[in-house]
Amino acid sequence: MMRGFLLLWSAVWSFGLPLILLYLWRRGRKDPAYTADLAERFGRYPAPLPGAVWVHAVSLGELRSAVPLIRALLDRGDRVVTTHFTPAGRAEAERVFAADIAAGRMQAVWVPLETGWAYAGFFRAFRPAYGLVMEIEIWPRMVFASARAGVPLFMCNAQYPSRALSRDSKGLRIRQAVMRGFAGALVKSDLQAQRFATVGVRNIAVTGELRFDQPVPPELVAAGQAARDWIGAGARRVIAIASAIEGEDATYIHAMRALRDDHTAKALPMPVFVYVPRRPERFKGVAEALVNEGFSLIRRSDLPGPFDPALWPVPPQCPDILFGDSLGEMYAYLAMADQVIVGGGFNPKGAHNISEALVLGKPVITGPHTHTIEYPFAEAQAAGVAVSVPDAPALAARLLANPQTDAGKIAAFTAAHSDATRKTLDAIPCLLAQVRPS
Repeated sequence: MMRGFLLLWSAVWSFGLPLILLYLWRRGRKDPAYTADLAERFGRYPAPLPGAVWVHAVSLGELRSAVPLIRALLDRGDRVVTTHFTPAGRAEAERVFAADIAAGRMQAVWVPLETGWAYAGFFRAFRPAYGLVMEIEIWPRMVFASARAGVPLFMCNAQYPSRALSRDSKGLRIRQAVMRGFAGALVKSDLQAQRFATVGVRNIAVTGELRFDQPVPPELVAAGQAARDWIGAGARRVIAIASAIEGEDATYIHAMRALRDDHTAKALPMPVFVYVPRRPERFKGVAEALVNEGFSLIRRSDLPGPFDPALWPVPPQCPDILFGDSLGEMYAYLAMADQVIVGGGFNPKGAHNISEALVLGKPVITGPHTHTIEYPFAEAQAAGVAVSVPDAPALAARLLANPQTDAGKIAAFTAAHSDATRKTLDAIPCLLAQVRPS
């Protein structure tokens, strides 16, 4: 069955190449990076780096979770090649590891298209020692081309969400058959290990969550703490709404109105909100919606220079909202807060990363859709450091009640789930020994 599926899969990709090129061309009209170095997508790489460790991070989120691991691999003397599909992921790799790329220790390239001949070119150029596929990217040709080339390929920082497990366990179970083609898996928790094992994945190691190992920029944290004083919050409670996505704003505005009405009735100062939409194209519309609701706000884009309150004019009075219409400054926004509402959870697409807030010691609230962050949310909820609420009224009630979270609980949780980079590096030789016995 798998042989027939791979033949069909390869045929679809081979005959569909004109459509794929059209897609890249259309995306390239808005972002020329999509069509830059196009030969790489066909397995043609002008500067081979043989013997490198291969890390596949399809887009920006996967690359960011891989940064601590890539850094550790480079520091111990390994060469690394990262593969990406989106320009954002590749650009971040080139930015973070610019010095290593310039020194010839690393390359960031496009992942080959899903054809055997494109992967054959990739393996000729890099002859990877082994490969690490971040999160749960399951690409049939990648998996089986790696096996044919003798390159052990492992899922890394992997989880198998319950929804995906339920879906994949029906019908022909093709996706699970592809998973069994991996040489092994480095997974986030014992629960995840059990799930992968039930579908036949072998050679599994529990290594934790790499996102807890991401370097926290101390300058942004310090600047965020200073911004709390700059904005005039004083003893007021500060609530950050981080990565708010389209369709959720009404939920957050409902909660903010409830707090405003409550505090006005009690003659108490209003909590200060830090409101950070997920995508730049939403900045203008969300800011206008907040103003139309009667909230006063200061836009980050109106403040000069880097995130440094020492460079900003003192506001005439404390606003209701600091509006985070900027990129790359999330740690500063989170550092301002007493608690964090993580976006995405009130949309069926699912909640976003909660680890950044927890690493900074901030308790987390999100919506009912936590399947995308099943790990670490389930563990964080059990530890009492994160909570899911079902809807706008429940969010408002939670914020009004304002139950306190012991900071020691958050510190203990993050300590227990950190150090994934070391655990991963320690586990890799053991997994390789299972597929390359001496």
